[in-house]
Amino acid sequence: MEKSDCILIVDDEPEIRRLLVDYLARNGFEAIAARDGHEMWQLLERHAVDLLVLDLMLPDTDGLTLCRDLRAKSSLPVIMLTARGEETDRIIGIEMGADDYLVKPFNPRELLARIKSILRRTRALPPNLKPEPVRCLRFAGWCLDTAARLLSAPDGVATPLSGGEFRLLRILLEHPNRVVTRDQLIEMIHGREAEAYDRAIDVQVSRLRQRLRDDSREPQLIKTVRGEGYVLAAVVEASSTCA
Repeated sequence: MEKSDCILIVDDEPEIRRLLVDYLARNGFEAIAARDGHEMWQLLERHAVDLLVLDLMLPDTDGLTLCRDLRAKSSLPVIMLTARGEETDRIIGIEMGADDYLVKPFNPRELLARIKSILRRTRALPPNLKPEPVRCLRFAGWCLDTAARLLSAPDGVATPLSGGEFRLLRILLEHPNRVVTRDQLIEMIHGREAEAYDRAIDVQVSRLRQRLRDDSREPQLIKTVRGEGYVLAAVVEASSTCA
């Protein structure tokens, strides 16, 4: 029997935890819940979690800090929940590594749709890669392990990427030395929710440049083509192993 995806809900409101756990369970997911960051880390150690739904306001540690700390060690997809709907909050959430952002109050059906969309995008391989088992993409001394979602620097230091950072880099590596427009990147990364991420794509490019130690004032790897989009200026080599 195929294992159900495990969704971890982190929210300090008992009613929301019960509602979402029951709703997700009725829709085929294994759902577990934590009331704060301490319980979140405990459950992450004990369960193979596939996606995290994380409230911004928690009693011990705020969701942004938890998301940042999680992203330093894992590429687990994260949907951020918040009672605040300002665009600044959404962009800060993306900067910290969240894959999506949902404002309270929300319809559980919308959360379900976003969970399914993120899991589908996270696991989908680009069509042109399916014929052969590509595991590593090497460029300019860097290496992207597509299975572990680890980006290794020329000096060997490895860093996990957020879901958005991984998808962005993967797309650019699949189209080296070609301009990919902002609209194309937004659509390929965020799909139907593209409109809400118009500015977030620039934030993700900026974060990815930091990961690649690429000077944002004079970038050498991810270059901006004014009025069009971005281009990865490097030769890319694909292989089935990262050895």
